[in-house]
Amino acid sequence: MKFFDRLLAIDRRIIFLFVIIAVTLPLFSKATLHIEVSPMVKAVYDAVDNLPPGSKVLVSFDYDPASAPELQPMALSFFRHCFSKDLKVVIIGLWPQGPVQANIALEDVFRDPEIKAKNLKYGVDYVNLGYMAGNEVVIQSMGSNIHTTFPADYTGNRTSELPLMKGIKNFDNIDFIYNLSAGYPGTMEWVQFAVDRFQAKLGAGNTAVQAPGMYPYIPEQLVGVLGGMKGGAEYEIIAKRPARAVSYMLSQGVSHAVIIFFIIIGNLAFFVTRGKKKTS
Repeated sequence: MKFFDRLLAIDRRIIFLFVIIAVTLPLFSKATLHIEVSPMVKAVYDAVDNLPPGSKVLVSFDYDPASAPELQPMALSFFRHCFSKDLKVVIIGLWPQGPVQANIALEDVFRDPEIKAKNLKYGVDYVNLGYMAGNEVVIQSMGSNIHTTFPADYTGNRTSELPLMKGIKNFDNIDFIYNLSAGYPGTMEWVQFAVDRFQAKLGAGNTAVQAPGMYPYIPEQLVGVLGGMKGGAEYEIIAKRPARAVSYMLSQGVSHAVIIFFIIIGNLAFFVTRGKKKTS
């Protein structure tokens, strides 16, 4: 019994230390978890993969650094996929820090030798139109005229003067929309105001908390959804480019196992010692 009494008396900081170790050590391992690709992730991948070269893809970054561990890997793999297929990428943000996260992702992707060799040019192959306040009103406005909604890009260039934007007026000229969302405004608003009103084709990457709320919209209004870190890892797997999300999944899996272990041991010790106290 003394053993279980000692378990209940363990300093919580020791448990925190075990969790930190469980999170950190797998990041330095080359081992990976077996990850099955779900139909909803495959649907997003196929929608992009089937686009002919030169197709226009709109990516809306609707999150901030707090959600970057889950969503940034999705952005990286999606950009890499688009550029490898020679698709044209238009970036916007309904969250103030969204376009910044997009630029961070672009810098990372451009370090890839395969993408770097393509010698992509700003304004021709990709463009960042920046952040625009207004939430769903911005989406509605873009459905009528993107140039009016975003008269200038992230760095102040006139949108109408960018070669890529000259052939784009509204959603009719966008072949696919990809929304990376951590909340409001996000995927729900894109469904309501881009898909329902303008019949846009939409795929999404959501935080694990938000993703289940999007499942009812598949496949009629949403092509598919990448849910949380696992969704990002699935996209990397199907693209045959395992990267950040895949490595994070091992760390997440080990840390979850450690937490579950302590929960089981703690409950076992509680019930054993409780019976002892009742008989004493």
